[in-house]
Amino acid sequence: MDTATHMLRTGRRGALFQLQMAARDLRNSFARIGLAWSLATHDVASRYRGSVLGPFWITLSMGLMVVGIGFLYASLFNLPLSQFLPYVALGIVFFGVMTGTINEGCETFVQASGMLSQTALPMFTFVWRTVFRNLINLAHHLVIVVGVLVFYGMWKVSNPLLALIGIVLMLLNASWISLLAGIASARYRDIPQIVISVMQFAIFMTPVFWLPGRFGEHQIYLDLNPFYHLLQAVRAPLMGEPVLPNTYVVLVSMAVIGWLATFLIFARTRRRIVHYL
Repeated sequence: MDTATHMLRTGRRGALFQLQMAARDLRNSFARIGLAWSLATHDVASRYRGSVLGPFWITLSMGLMVVGIGFLYASLFNLPLSQFLPYVALGIVFFGVMTGTINEGCETFVQASGMLSQTALPMFTFVWRTVFRNLINLAHHLVIVVGVLVFYGMWKVSNPLLALIGIVLMLLNASWISLLAGIASARYRDIPQIVISVMQFAIFMTPVFWLPGRFGEHQIYLDLNPFYHLLQAVRAPLMGEPVLPNTYVVLVSMAVIGWLATFLIFARTRRRIVHYL
């Protein structure tokens, strides 16, 4: 007996049943993880179809931004370029991954409305599609990361394994925010503009273009900024700097509480998302 018929005959629409169906959706999405990857690669390829460089336009545009901002801000802040350019490069690349995952998360279900209305694919498949698409972009940007670290000799002090842990924690948190934005955007079409505005504000309030040491006695404001911890967990190990334990406490707590709360919201709204679209 399929799920729809079972619900129609039994009328089981309580909270426990909603959680069971949401858990089933999540479990089935892992069986379709290959489909999510295929959709993500198709999204990236189709965006640059017909161009000479293809997806490497992503790397070129990001590289030009890194060089331009690095030289400009190093001059404005009177900082040595060898110290500041790697700092800015890593900040722009990894904050860009967070921004892309969260902003594009707003379109997760809206973009897949046709498939959701005509197929029985797990909804989480499209969440992984958004995450994978930004992972592919990150793979292109790693050319910039490796190039900067090698050119300025920072690869000698880098800790890639610790940075990889930071990337995992960053994606865990960005993915639940992306899912939450997707659910809200399916219901209220003003949400994407709000999310984009918040992320634009966050990039200037987070030490992407400026050094956190200049915050002085106002360090508490940085500690309360979750994006600072998300970025610091990745950038600091790559630059050979220590990561404070409270950063990992914040990120793990965010991931656990965020995913739990978002999953409960998803369980409650899962059956309505298609109707919202």
